[in-house]
Amino acid sequence: MGDRVRAHRRLGAADAVPLGRPGLEPGHHLPGAAESGWLGKVQFVGKEVWIFHNRAGQGEILRRSAGGGWSAVPLPQPLWIHQDFTAVPGAAWVIGEDDTGLKVLRYDGSNWTAQPTPDGVLFLLGITARTAEDAWAWADTSTGTAVLRWDGTAWRDAKVPLPPNSNVHTILLEPSGRATIGGSQYTDGVPRTYLMTWDGHTWRTTYPPLNDTYTEAMVRGPGGALWLPVRSDRAFQSKYARVDGNRTTFSYGPRRTNAIDVKPRALTRAGSSLLSFGTAEIYGSKPNVMSERLGGRP
Repeated sequence: MGDRVRAHRRLGAADAVPLGRPGLEPGHHLPGAAESGWLGKVQFVGKEVWIFHNRAGQGEILRRSAGGGWSAVPLPQPLWIHQDFTAVPGAAWVIGEDDTGLKVLRYDGSNWTAQPTPDGVLFLLGITARTAEDAWAWADTSTGTAVLRWDGTAWRDAKVPLPPNSNVHTILLEPSGRATIGGSQYTDGVPRTYLMTWDGHTWRTTYPPLNDTYTEAMVRGPGGALWLPVRSDRAFQSKYARVDGNRTTFSYGPRRTNAIDVKPRALTRAGSSLLSFGTAEIYGSKPNVMSERLGGRP
């Protein structure tokens, strides 16, 4: 069944602790920790950690320096929807909406600018970036789902030949220039997962045996294959798919005694290992935050 995933360690309490809730110790030194709000996506930018933070309804980016100190970068304007966030050395983007419509906000390390989107874009669904001059987003448009690309001067339709009647879950960008799109295609109302890979010249579309798996947590593993969590047929174990070209294999996480639901939600590569984070619900208790490790040292 492929490589085996090992239990890594238990994290946290019964459920996630939003900022402002009793139990978050002042020693965390997060700006705004005493106020209501929530933490969103986490990005590693060089030796810094950047986190999107909704602080009492206002958006900001929390930055943890290499020295361990925290600072906050407020958004230049309020948004009533904060859809997504990404950051790379030299730039960060926040996408969302206010009462005037779509907003793409770019931070260059000193200043914020609002960036226009191409005509016909109705809603921005997600954003990611490879460098400060190469960012990608996926959107609903007047003609269907589309992929947009920032080339350093403007957002343009990337003209990606997505499958008919499909959507986009995520885009995985790599330093080599390779890009992988994961999404669902609908045939007679039934979804199936597709993957599209750009090698720098052409797009290649495949349909691995993943049923209707949501691909947001997809990562490139140490051996070069794609990994993503899938729906498990065992209540007490997580399950992962490894997609290597035309070959797809599956493996299970560690057995968790008395577990009734194990849900990995995010994967990340750490050296020669993959780390998986999610929740595990033990019979009679609320879901606990959990993590598992594939490969590396035990």
